[in-house]
Amino acid sequence: MSSQIKSLSKGLKVYRFIADYGKPILAVTLCEKLQIDKSTMSRLLKTLKDEDFISYLENSNEIIANDISNKTNQSTKIELLIKKTKVLLEEISKTTNECAYLGIFEDYKVSYINQIDLSNRELKTRNNIGIQTNLHTSALGKSILTFGNYDLEKIKFNQYTNNTITNINNLKKEIEQVKELGFSIDNKEYQDGMCCVAVPLFNKENILIGAVGISGNSSRLEKKNLLELGELISNIVSKYTITY
Repeated sequence: MSSQIKSLSKGLKVYRFIADYGKPILAVTLCEKLQIDKSTMSRLLKTLKDEDFISYLENSNEIIANDISNKTNQSTKIELLIKKTKVLLEEISKTTNECAYLGIFEDYKVSYINQIDLSNRELKTRNNIGIQTNLHTSALGKSILTFGNYDLEKIKFNQYTNNTITNINNLKKEIEQVKELGFSIDNKEYQDGMCCVAVPLFNKENILIGAVGISGNSSRLEKKNLLELGELISNIVSKYTITY
């Protein structure tokens, strides 16, 4: 048996033991239970962590097994959502002549999982797929916070511009405004010179699944009127039933 196969076999044995153990476990315990020396165990655990098979509990050396099936399911769900909303994003982009985005809630941030830019501008928007932004700083995040059941106390009020919301009271006021309007606005709150407009996205059971919207240069979007864009995007979204 080659050394690579032996190492793989040991790694799988370690992962299986962690997964079956039923509670967090220390590396020293793994060494004792599996009779593997510390240096070898250290290498195996590093590989398992790098490949996202295991995690360390926050501020501790305790190890837990990641649920690989859940991660696979989540990835499949995201791929399905991207597919189901492609035509919607295309219409938003064509109608507004701006880049359209799809974002979802993830670990108290907004994850940008898709964008479509069908504008006629020569300079297209950079690829933002995969980035995460703070919920309180983006239009997508505000729509998700307003129409989802999330704990505002968990928001970290990092400030990025002079317009960034910096406390929970102001965020609550903003949320009330979003409820009234039905859409949200980021007026140079995350990045100077950039504005965004977003609308919550619900599935056919009226469950919030994310938000869709646009972003662009503030001078261009302010001329178009952010409130009018919000109404326009809301009307487009209302025509679609997302089966997800």
